[in-house]
Amino acid sequence: MEFVGKHILTVDQMDREGIEVLFDVADQMVPYATRRMTTRVLEGAVLSNMFFEPSTRTRVSFGSAFNLLGGHVQETTGIESSSLAKGESLHDTARVLSGYSDVVVMRHPDAGSVAEFAEASRVPVINGGDGANEHPSQALLDLYTIRRELAAQSRDVDGLRIALMGDLKYGRAVHSLLKLLTLFDRVEVHLVSPPDLPAPPELVEGLKAAKHVVAEHHEMAGGIDHVDIVYVTRTQVERYESSAEADRYRGLFRLNQAIYTEHCEPHTVIMHPLPRDSSDAAQELDVDLNQNPNLAIFRQTDNGVVVRMALFALVLDVVDYVHEDARPVRWYTDKRTPVRHRST
Repeated sequence: MEFVGKHILTVDQMDREGIEVLFDVADQMVPYATRRMTTRVLEGAVLSNMFFEPSTRTRVSFGSAFNLLGGHVQETTGIESSSLAKGESLHDTARVLSGYSDVVVMRHPDAGSVAEFAEASRVPVINGGDGANEHPSQALLDLYTIRRELAAQSRDVDGLRIALMGDLKYGRAVHSLLKLLTLFDRVEVHLVSPPDLPAPPELVEGLKAAKHVVAEHHEMAGGIDHVDIVYVTRTQVERYESSAEADRYRGLFRLNQAIYTEHCEPHTVIMHPLPRDSSDAAQELDVDLNQNPNLAIFRQTDNGVVVRMALFALVLDVVDYVHEDARPVRWYTDKRTPVRHRST
């Protein structure tokens, strides 16, 4: 696929070759993300981070990725703090903001809204999540994490066995990841959800069309046995008409260390797009898993920075210049002590 100057709106744009290019560039970004090297390759460039729905990881990691490449980030959070609250259309907002920016990242609660915004934008737009529809950069970092975790076991994504568990109806990260998995071979997919929250039928059919083995489960037992990855997602409470409706599903699938030991293989990796719901009513990933070395949720978040750095570098066509502009960081230590304690 072509990245330069393009909007990144859906994983439907991706092909196997493009993913390999993206991940190769992400690997190259590791020394910059871990502060061993610096680059100012995007100095003077401006990112507009437009988040009209609550976000922590996605918003901050996109901003951090742009900053680490030397660019400047300007942010708008919440519809109420934007001109959309005054009745301005997405078309007009896009025309204005694209005049101030070199690239826009946008999150919006309505499916299809980011694509509508992109139609009027004069600069590339990256989808940071549009309602219950898609979350392409999350799926890409998830796939990148899966690849790295399997590589540590001398495995590859081809032949992957994965269980996706929780709210599969509204979980946009799951939707995008399932689409990406159709690009690989011999994948075994277990979909574990309440009967009322299954993965969308068109996604299930897409997996089957790719000749993957697909099994749907309504209980954890059997669904998470004999897999390489257990990918857990929370009940998407913001997609329900009331909290009472969402509460019907919260806490139905709780993974803790005892269940993991009973049902999972010794090296099964645990993933979650975060945030995990740590309230007493939910606990989809119990805190007693925090000491489990196979809990990869924070490795996922770290990987999000390098993948988003790679997206910016490819879309803005600066990949070939990143290393030319690089400088070693004199205060770098493996222990990553606070800046105020580093000698210069």
